Amino acid sequence: METLFRILALVVVALAAEPVLADPVGRVEYGPRPYYLIDRMSDGPLKERLQSCAGQEASTSLFSIGHRGAPMQFPEHTVESNLAAARMGAGILECDVTFTKDLALVCRHAQNDLHTTTNILATPLASRCVKPFSPARGGAPASAECRTSEITLAEYRTLTPKMDAADRSATTVEAYLGGTADWRTNLYAAEPATLMTHAESIKLFRSLGAKFTPELKAPSVEMPFNGFSQQDYAQKLVDEYKAAGVDPSDVWLQSFNLEDVLYWIEAEPEFGAQAVYLMDEYRLNGYSPMDPATWPHTMDELKSMGVQYIAPPTWMLVTLEGREIVPSALAVQAKEAGLKIITWTLERSGPLVRGGGWYYQSIAAITDGDGVMYEYIDALAQDVGVKGIFSDWPATVTYYANCMGLK
Repeated sequence: METLFRILALVVVALAAEPVLADPVGRVEYGPRPYYLIDRMSDGPLKERLQSCAGQEASTSLFSIGHRGAPMQFPEHTVESNLAAARMGAGILECDVTFTKDLALVCRHAQNDLHTTTNILATPLASRCVKPFSPARGGAPASAECRTSEITLAEYRTLTPKMDAADRSATTVEAYLGGTADWRTNLYAAEPATLMTHAESIKLFRSLGAKFTPELKAPSVEMPFNGFSQQDYAQKLVDEYKAAGVDPSDVWLQSFNLEDVLYWIEAEPEFGAQAVYLMDEYRLNGYSPMDPATWPHTMDELKSMGVQYIAPPTWMLVTLEGREIVPSALAVQAKEAGLKIITWTLERSGPLVRGGGWYYQSIAAITDGDGVMYEYIDALAQDVGVKGIFSDWPATVTYYANCMGLK
């Protein structure tokens, strides 16, 4: 497999516009993790159902969405990360989209994440960073900020991706570039992984037999940038699918900016029909998914605007009744309004014996071990009725989808 990755990386570098292999996925495989999680579940009907599926053949499912590929163990938004996700059965793959100084669309989680996701601070391009590396001193953490908008596409291609991490206690650049969480790994970042433009991601994902969910990321720069407006940005994203001849029904455009979603609905109705409004209302003071009075828009209002899909984080969709996971008020009203729901993100929380953190906050009282993960997935699928789940390790969701017949 390592040899295959090296060959693929060389092909992509040599033929930047054609990051494809003849048959790169082959047989879908789960690996050991789903079984590990099932083994740690409490005894009951759900565990028995999941155990009964242990011998079935794995297959791709649209319910399983690769979140930046498979970044629990691979550098995110790379060819290698997405190959891993496709091999674990993710039927939809994600490219978070931002832009370079010369307005090329590239796959990065944020316009200003190069200092944690690449080796830029250890290259001459460090001089372009809006905030140079500052070592930890006097109680202040180490810091830096490097943006794709400060470098050209050609310069971007010279960078080496790494696991998204930074050691905030570092006093040197070398140390700062470390910091990978102890439950992740640098094993698949030891040799250079392969960065992608958005157009290259389209070609790769198509070659993998996957569908597409690009997210238009909020710019870190003031718009318009070099004459490039927010609407130009939203339109260019769609235009790259049109140029590639992609069927709009295979694309779920995403944005946290409701105005982007409404733009697509109006200007590109075929693509806008599946545009996904990513919900971050939790950032608002006093917001609660259990209290409609705190919501900036009701679910009926979103539907009346033409929005068909919403994507809140997992914890916003559920709450507890005793020790039972049940739909939140947000989930109930979204379903009543006829909105379809996608949610994010599993496998970003480390061992659940530690409590699960942010993504499990609404069920923290019962999150005491890894076996809870499949209870969570089951509640989201069966009770909330989500159409898909983003995961940093797609095999976990793929196993559940296959077992429950979710295509």
